[in-house]
Amino acid sequence: MKLSITKQRRIWWLISALSVLGGLLAMAISLTQYNAPLRPGLDFIGGTRLQLTLDCAASQSCQEPIPSTQVREILTAQELGDSSVQIIEDYTISIRSKTLPVEQRTALQQALSETIGSFDPETLQIDTVGPTIGRELFVAGSLALIVAFFGIIVYLSIRFKFDYAFFAILALFHDVLITAGVFAILGLVAGVEVDSLFLVALLTITGFSVNDTVVIYDRVREVSKQRAAELADQKGENESVETTSKLNMGAIVDDAVNQTLGRSINTTVTTLLPLVAIFIFGGETLKYFSLALIIGFILGAYSSIFLASTLLAWWRER
Repeated sequence: MKLSITKQRRIWWLISALSVLGGLLAMAISLTQYNAPLRPGLDFIGGTRLQLTLDCAASQSCQEPIPSTQVREILTAQELGDSSVQIIEDYTISIRSKTLPVEQRTALQQALSETIGSFDPETLQIDTVGPTIGRELFVAGSLALIVAFFGIIVYLSIRFKFDYAFFAILALFHDVLITAGVFAILGLVAGVEVDSLFLVALLTITGFSVNDTVVIYDRVREVSKQRAAELADQKGENESVETTSKLNMGAIVDDAVNQTLGRSINTTVTTLLPLVAIFIFGGETLKYFSLALIIGFILGAYSSIFLASTLLAWWRER
C-alpha cells in the first residue's frame, strides 16, 4: 500500500503547529516560574547537589522508604526550603540547593542522619558548580547548536538548493522546539531539570533528523530527474526545457517517501531499541538524556516524512 502524504499535508502541519504551540506555552509558563524556558539543572544555575543512600540499602534491610515530607521539614529548618528533593529507589536522597559551604553541608547531613537514619559514607556524592561555569556551559551549548544549524544550511544549499535547506532547517526547529517543550512540561509537572547532557541530546537529534531528511530529498531529486527525462522523451527534445515546471511535485514526493519509508522506519526503530534499554536500565544520570533522544528521534522521522517533504512539494508546486 502506497502512502499519499501530500494530500493530507494540512493535517500533518496542524499536528506540528499545535505541538509546537503547546511546547512554547509550557516554556512561557516555565519562564515565569524559573526565569528560564526549561527548569535549569545544577549545570546551568550553579549550586550544590548532595546525594545520600541509607546504610540498610546495601543489605536490603530497610523497613520503610525515605519520607520526602521529613526531608522537606529538615531543609526548611536549615533555611533551604527552596531546594529540590528527589527520592531515588526509595532509599536514596538527591538534594539540589544553592551553593552550600562545608559547615552548612555538614550540619544538613547530621540533621538528616539524626531524623531519618544513618547513611553509607561510601555512596555519598557531592557536586558543586559555580554560576559562572553554568553560564559558560549554556553559552557554549547554544553556540554549538547555532553553528550546527548554519553548517546544515550551507551543506544542503550546496548539495541541493536553498529551498531544500530552508525546509530541512524548519523541520529541525520543529524537532528541537517540541523536544524542549516536552521537557518544559516535565519540569512543570514532575520537576525534571535539564543539564548539559540535554544540549548534547539536542545536537544529536539535529544530526539524526537531517540525515533522514537528506535521504528523502536525495530520492526526490532522483525521481524528479527521472520524470523530467520521461516527459522530455514524450514531448521531444525541443520542449525538454519546460518539463521541470510541468512535473507533479506532489506525486514525486509521495513516490520518494514510499521508496524510503521502510529504510526510515527500520533506522528509527533500531536506534530507539538501545535508547529504550538505556532509559529503563541506565540509571538516573542517563534516564532523561535517553528520553530526550527517544522523543527527538521519533520527531525527526516524523518531520522528515510528513513535514519537510510536504512543505517542499507545496512550495515547488507554486
